[in-house]
Amino acid sequence: MAKVTKCMKVEIIDYPGALQSAVYGLKEFLQLANTQALAESEFEFSVTVTRVENLIDSDSEIVLLPPNLEGEYFMAPDQALLDYLRAAHQKGAVIGSVCAGAFILAQTGLLQGRTITTHWQLEDRLAASHPDLSIDINKIVIDDVDIITAGGLMSWMDLAFTLITRYANPARTRQLGKYLVVDTGAREQRYYQAFSPNYSHGNEKIAHVQRYIQTHYHHLLGIDALADQVCMTPRTFIRHFSKATGLTPIHYVQRIRVQKACELLESTIKPVEQVSYLVGYEDVNSFRKVFTKIVGLTPSAFRSRFLSEQQLL
Repeated sequence: MAKVTKCMKVEIIDYPGALQSAVYGLKEFLQLANTQALAESEFEFSVTVTRVENLIDSDSEIVLLPPNLEGEYFMAPDQALLDYLRAAHQKGAVIGSVCAGAFILAQTGLLQGRTITTHWQLEDRLAASHPDLSIDINKIVIDDVDIITAGGLMSWMDLAFTLITRYANPARTRQLGKYLVVDTGAREQRYYQAFSPNYSHGNEKIAHVQRYIQTHYHHLLGIDALADQVCMTPRTFIRHFSKATGLTPIHYVQRIRVQKACELLESTIKPVEQVSYLVGYEDVNSFRKVFTKIVGLTPSAFRSRFLSEQQLL
């Protein structure tokens, strides 16, 4: 008797401004996964791309929102799309988003009470428009069973691998990765984040301290010394600084130093010990602990991932 192949229906929403390489990249990834089926496999993806104006009652089992490339459609999507996503989810479909696709998904109300991810540069904007959400920008993919969110623009590949692993099997994911010469190992979005200080909070005294830290990060920066910069008591300074920046002074200094260290590790072959000293740490072990906690990689592992071969010559 011939085996019956299970067909998983996947629909990719090609909304206005969607990144086309992701729209069709997702489609082709899942189609390629079908070609890598193991001999005993009885599973394949059936993938369609649908524009918003062509939405009808869905029988898809997975509906995906790709990342945005241009425009602001994701901030004010058509009500028809929001209704469509809610209806599909109510019928049992898994809904997935990549990058700015999370903004569309958030407006359906389906993300309430969940922890989700989006592009690390969009965190503040998403939090401002949806303050009820729990956002973890350190993660590339957060798989909450019926809702899957992915972070950066290119994390549509991570989303595709997540679906292949779940519905086909991990072996097919590894097999496809080898075929495409793509790393299928776990990674985190925080590997790629750059710390960008916020000066738009309106507190000029705190902004003055931020500028001071920006140019004196390699010096000893204690709370008392920083508070003296603006003639505040340490307690008052900590309160005002934390309110303005969202970080304690100690954590803020750590983020600045680690960002400077990342730049040195990416662009030079200076030893880790020297990098540690140049960004303000006399104890290299303390530097490694802080760096690993913030970045998710050791300094050496970070350099191995991001320093080009040409720079090593």
